[in-house]
Amino acid sequence: MLSPMTKELEENGIVIIPDLLTASQLRGMQVSFNARLRRMRWNDFDGYEKNDRYRHMVQDVLILDQGFIDAALHPVVVPALREYLGDTFELVEAKGWKSLPTKRDFHGWHGDAWYDQERVKDRIPREVKLGLYLTDVKSGGFVYVKGTHGRQHPKPLSRDEARALPRERFVEVSGPAGLAFLFDTSGFHRQNVPILEPRQAVFFAYHDPKLPLQQEDLEYYRYHPLQLNAAFLGNLTEEERRILGFGNTTNFQPGYERRPMHAYFQVLVGRSYHAKVLAGEFHQRVKTKLKRLTGLSN
Repeated sequence: MLSPMTKELEENGIVIIPDLLTASQLRGMQVSFNARLRRMRWNDFDGYEKNDRYRHMVQDVLILDQGFIDAALHPVVVPALREYLGDTFELVEAKGWKSLPTKRDFHGWHGDAWYDQERVKDRIPREVKLGLYLTDVKSGGFVYVKGTHGRQHPKPLSRDEARALPRERFVEVSGPAGLAFLFDTSGFHRQNVPILEPRQAVFFAYHDPKLPLQQEDLEYYRYHPLQLNAAFLGNLTEEERRILGFGNTTNFQPGYERRPMHAYFQVLVGRSYHAKVLAGEFHQRVKTKLKRLTGLSN
């Protein structure tokens, strides 16, 4: 017999979970996530990635704080995932982002494409994501169309298709930091507009890693083996180790090198930084020589 949470997932494609974590767990996650948002990732320090104007992306959040592991393996979440996805599911991605205020509709209605739809035509494989807000969300919340999951292969919707969606089936997820929700990613969803305040959220994706991935995600190495922090893995059960993909090399790509998207700009930045390092070394040599000539210690 299915649990109430799984029944709601089966019927609506989404279930909201208030108060999934303790205040202490949430606070640790917020502090570590905010630390990554202070600057863009570059050279010898970590930070956020930026691929569009409206989001600061934080990859591999499982290494940041114990709370992210606790959320991904939460005893409320895992049984529902097992009932809905079967026994072979794993956590395959853990990332988050800060959405910046905007009135622009930059990310429309869609279902999440991830598997190779040319090779998997006889069914719609299931994927579930756990979303978790790290800030209070009053605008720009996650919106889902109930009952649209499992009916079609995931795709972005055209404007005409979006206008035809039944508004009475819309579920907008807004509320305080710590609010969580599970959803079937084949159902139509989006981030609502306008976004009036910055929004921070993390998303954990679960599916069967043996299913063939779409070419775009293979090239980007999106579903690489999880990056983990040994400090947070001391009390895992065998089932939790399996969910985290311990020892699973299915989607591991030896010697992977991502194709650069901004090659000339990267060369320019690299050479500029090299010039800065040389200038710093020259300045230090001049300073040292002047000290010797003048006999000054400072």
